[in-house]
Amino acid sequence: MKQSHTKHLVVTAFCLALCVVLPMAFHAIGAGQAFLPMHIPVLLCGFLCGWPYGAFCGLLGPLLSSLFTGMPAFFPNMPAMMLELCAYGVLTGLMYRRMGLNLYLSLICAMLGGRAVSGAANALLLGIAGRPYGLSVFLSASFVTALPGILIQLVAGPLLVAALQRAGLAEKPRRRKILDSKC
Repeated sequence: MKQSHTKHLVVTAFCLALCVVLPMAFHAIGAGQAFLPMHIPVLLCGFLCGWPYGAFCGLLGPLLSSLFTGMPAFFPNMPAMMLELCAYGVLTGLMYRRMGLNLYLSLICAMLGGRAVSGAANALLLGIAGRPYGLSVFLSASFVTALPGILIQLVAGPLLVAALQRAGLAEKPRRRKILDSKC
């Protein structure tokens, strides 16, 4: 059974609300930046609703959070985060829902793609701001500092999607054969 556009909008709105609320909760206990709390709702939105909704959630989540809470800082962090999270939403939606890849492979590809977009965006925006940004800063911020958040994403993301599917609250995408066996 196909989920309706209205259901996708409701799930997207819920994920957007989590993009504002989760960072506030994590920052209240001093664990915001390392745990990447805004990433999880965007990844879920892409998994559950598809790439257009994931892209919308990824673009709007950091903007709303910045406007309502001041996190992330409006420039240069917020635009870079908007692009990174948009990539997460697009890639999870395309790889999982459109291409039919499994949850973990879709998640890992989206996480790597989003980090690549983040690196390019930060290099450009921090360059405009006159702040240095090189490979060591990128690797440190994207993989070392973010390691707790990466681990949470790798564990919680697939578990949440699978639990919602088992409960009948989210549909499983139809699996498509990437390669035709008759080739």
